[in-house]
Amino acid sequence: MSKIPLPLPCIYLRLRKQVRLPAGSSIRVRDIARVLAEPDQEGIVLDLMLERPEKSDGNLIVIDTLQVISVIKQRFPLAQVEVIGEPHVLVEMIAKEKKPSLILFAVVWLLLFFGAALTIMNFHADVSMPAVQVRIVEMITGHKDEHPYLFQGAYSIGIGFGMIIFFNHLFKKKWNEEPTPLEVEMFLYQENLNQYTIAEEYKRMGELESREKSP
Repeated sequence: MSKIPLPLPCIYLRLRKQVRLPAGSSIRVRDIARVLAEPDQEGIVLDLMLERPEKSDGNLIVIDTLQVISVIKQRFPLAQVEVIGEPHVLVEMIAKEKKPSLILFAVVWLLLFFGAALTIMNFHADVSMPAVQVRIVEMITGHKDEHPYLFQGAYSIGIGFGMIIFFNHLFKKKWNEEPTPLEVEMFLYQENLNQYTIAEEYKRMGELESREKSP
């Protein structure tokens, strides 16, 4: 009677989309992926080293699925590796953060404050907002006031409250879990930057492979 062949061990692998690691540290499987395998294999797979980055590699490194599978196969030649999700992961090597400069913070804050103020003032001048405000006050009160300071003060406060509500943010306080327009734009910018970085890295890898194959 022939024996039923035992199924080969299967290792399920799901790469993360992007990770951040301290500069100079080695990249291991546990840093860039989630692994599901047999109890005696899972810990070994997670500790496998993928790459030891050098300074010349820059701060952005792309780890490809085939690179991870190759390392796992070297340790477990008979294992089946099933990949779920992303085909690559972008690793950002983060240098040690420096203490923020209070002088630089103050300069940037002042530039943003006066820049925003001038932008609003120029917009109001372009659309003749002072004349409109005078006309609105005249329609409400029946008297023409060339300097409706009370209305203008309330209008200015309303702009501030409107910006807080629109951006859903006051310092570190958020009114709800909905992302702010600025956060959405930053997310889209980061996504486009990651795609560009990955495409350039694959291009560089292709050029290196072509040079190695050429006589």
